[in-house]
Parts: sequence; C-alpha cells; structure tokens
Amino acid sequence: QVQLVESGGGLVQPGGSLRLSCVASGFALAYYAIGWFRQAPGKEREGVLCIDASDKSTFYADSVKGRFTISRDNNKKTVYLQMNTLKPDDTAVYYCAANYGPACSLSTRYWGQGTQVTVSS
Repeated sequence: QVQLVESGGGLVQPGGSLRLSCVASGFALAYYAIGWFRQAPGKEREGVLCIDASDKSTFYADSVKGRFTISRDNNKKTVYLQMNTLKPDDTAVYYCAANYGPACSLSTRYWGQGTQVTVSS
C-alpha cells in the first residue's frame, strides 16, 4: 500500500523556520520525483518545490526562492522541505506528492494527507 505521510508543521512566528518531512512507503522512493505543494485558505493548491530522482530541485513558486530548500534521504525514505524566513503568506496546508517517474512534473500520482503550517505572531 502506497503511503506518503507528512509531518513537521505547526505554528511559527514570522521570520522563523520549519522543516517538513514526507515519509514514503509502499514504493521505491529512490526512483521517483517528489514535490511539495500547498493550499492556503480560499486559494487553489500550488506547487512549491520538487526534487527529482537525481536530486535536482525545481522551483514551482518564485515566492519561496532563497528561503525554501528541498532534499531527500532515500535510505530513510524521506523527503524534506526546509522553510526559512517564513512569512504569513506561507500559511497553508502543505502536501507532498509523488510523480509518475523520476522527473519533476505538476502531474502527480500519490498524495499525502497534508500538514498545517501557520505563520503568525
């Protein structure tokens, strides 16, 4: 059974940092690109960042460049989203999703259940 489980969300003050984790099971993570997406209240879901099977990152959202990074540890079957200098506009439910293959794409196959990130003072 394929599963993606996100964790690490929470409440953080503006300017703070969080690291989200996405643990994969039921498929060979090393062969798949994994993307992070987010959905803020009243807005459509948007892509944030993706990491392909060769560890190359692709930014989907210009607003996070210079603040967010993505990494993976295939041995731990985990993909991370490091979020620094957080802003209130980063408040959203964050999801990880597996692509259909090794390359990044907005077309995704499997989704996690999401983790809430709230940036507020």
